Amino acid sequence: MPARVRKHSLEIPPPSEEDWLKDDEEDFFLQDPERIRDALPQPFRMVNKLVMLVFENAMEIIERRETLREAQKLKVRPTKCFPTAEFQVTGTANCLSVSGKFIFVGLSVGLAAFRMYDCKQVCVWDAVKTEICVIHSSDLGNEHHVLLTVDEMGLVSLFCFHRESFLLIKILNEVEDISKRSTCVEVVLSSGGDYAGVLLQGNSKVWLEVYRLPKDSWLKETERSPGAAAGLAFREMRSSWTSVESFVSANKAEAKLSLPVLLLKVKPPKPITGTNFKGPLDALKKVDDGSVLGLGHNHLIKDSQWEQQEAIFRSIYREFLEAEGESESKDEVPRRATFHFLLPSWILQGGLEIKVQPDVPASISVYWDGSHNLCFYLLNRPLKEKVDADLKPDVVWPCAAPIACSAVSSCSRYLALACEDSAITIWDKHLGYPLSVTAMPEKRPIRSIHFLQSAAAASSETPCLGVDPPSPTVELLVLCTDGSLYLLRASRAKKPSITLLADRPEDPNLVVSALVPVLAFPSAALVFSRDGTVSLMNTATSQTVCCFSSPPSHAVASPWQPVFTLDTVNWCLLLRGDEQQADALAQSRASHSTIFLFYFNSYPLEEAFPKKPDLPFKSLQNMPLFERCNMFLRDRQQRLLGLEEQLPEYWSRLQARAAAMDKESQKIKGQKKP
Repeated sequence: MPARVRKHSLEIPPPSEEDWLKDDEEDFFLQDPERIRDALPQPFRMVNKLVMLVFENAMEIIERRETLREAQKLKVRPTKCFPTAEFQVTGTANCLSVSGKFIFVGLSVGLAAFRMYDCKQVCVWDAVKTEICVIHSSDLGNEHHVLLTVDEMGLVSLFCFHRESFLLIKILNEVEDISKRSTCVEVVLSSGGDYAGVLLQGNSKVWLEVYRLPKDSWLKETERSPGAAAGLAFREMRSSWTSVESFVSANKAEAKLSLPVLLLKVKPPKPITGTNFKGPLDALKKVDDGSVLGLGHNHLIKDSQWEQQEAIFRSIYREFLEAEGESESKDEVPRRATFHFLLPSWILQGGLEIKVQPDVPASISVYWDGSHNLCFYLLNRPLKEKVDADLKPDVVWPCAAPIACSAVSSCSRYLALACEDSAITIWDKHLGYPLSVTAMPEKRPIRSIHFLQSAAAASSETPCLGVDPPSPTVELLVLCTDGSLYLLRASRAKKPSITLLADRPEDPNLVVSALVPVLAFPSAALVFSRDGTVSLMNTATSQTVCCFSSPPSHAVASPWQPVFTLDTVNWCLLLRGDEQQADALAQSRASHSTIFLFYFNSYPLEEAFPKKPDLPFKSLQNMPLFERCNMFLRDRQQRLLGLEEQLPEYWSRLQARAAAMDKESQKIKGQKKP
């Protein structure tokens, strides 16, 4: 006999879910009287459904992961490449750099140098037991190397390495008053060691200093007094130095080489405010020659006009501003800048009377966080006793949105800018116009961009006379903030294309932590993952060619921020690995680190990356101006041929539009007549 059960409506919360009983369905019947005690009242039945829903979702996630795991097992695993050589260093290796035949390692207790061919230690500098966090090096020739290091205190040290000895030349940001000390945010050494850029921060200010390094003088000065062995004397005295003060005094006493010269001091752009000019004549006096765009400070807009426009904007879009919770914020001074040293190009020559060297940087590009402007400063300028306090850029490139990241090709011909609106512009600096402007799919925010080795690897070269200029395809790797990886191909002859190489990984351990192009092979890149995997990818096929693995007893150190460097001369990957230990504390206190070397020519990689045929090229920098103009005009003529085909279509559209406007005007005139 069915039993009738009435629910207590006062104990039931208001219905908020589809599965809950409606108000008109407050009664329900049980077919089995024995289940009267088993039925749960509300809200316990809803809690039971929620728990079961969570359990079912968890089971779906588990099944999905199991399916992916089985699919990974069925996939063809890439070949594992083990190290061809290794060596140990005392202490923790924080950074690596290769210059010529030597490997420089920044340690927790100083700086060490090793020979490349036998991995033997040749020199150690540990004057004050300082920890080296960043190191950059460049080969000056004749067994001379220049080094820039940044220690844990933010001090930038300039070294010269000669005859297996370190010689400290100068601490670039040393001051006598410790309250005025500035710390280094970023340091960049130009290729060839001609210039050094140091981004400093101190006392709520930030600025960029560019130094010219007298490397020619160093080569002569070290050869004049080889018996002095300043570096050896420096090494013998290091045991008696125990403080930073004695270290600085010894630096002044022992440095016998020419000091670097401060060439530029670039400050962040000031926020644009109301004008102080009384009239247009005063504003025109502040304008230089008007040949280039400026930063927008010399204008005639008053503060009252700014405030009026701001009030109108907020009154129109009040609902959107309140929904987003936007509040008034004052313009803040940027805290970081990105800069690149650029080789000579057609748009940054600095005048025909100035002689430039093709392999020496001629300018530096700088942009600050949150800025729309890319500023260029020429480096071939006369030296002054006092650097300009208010230095203006020589060239300004405005962008439609704030610049997020940038990249320069190995030949310095192509410059890529990625803005915060997910638009990427690739500039051809030799021809002076953008090669392509592309928007990322779904407007994904961009984390970093990198140029690959392709037909544009010889882009600093131009074809011989009588040969039509080719249209090289520039390949750019784009890493988004969500972990997805794209390949952008751009060419003057075709429309740019975007290919998805790897979508956003579901497993957080597979997120890319670092990405480095390998110019030894076309379309090759090293991909570092957070799980410690180091793979070599062929971006042309989006396939993993091989994985560089450490021995089973070791693992990649700090895979979220790996310590590695790539030797572009010997084509060798140097990677730090730590011995695996059960106790994490014991592993962090390890007294040594292991550096593994992976020589690319020791593995069968050439089959996976076939080389493209070389074209007969002629150096661009050595080409006379007359020949450059002829090549530029030929390129423009080829572009005009395509426009001539489209011109009749444009003209017909214009005629149709004019006829429609004339008809509309006649109609309006007819309506006005009584």
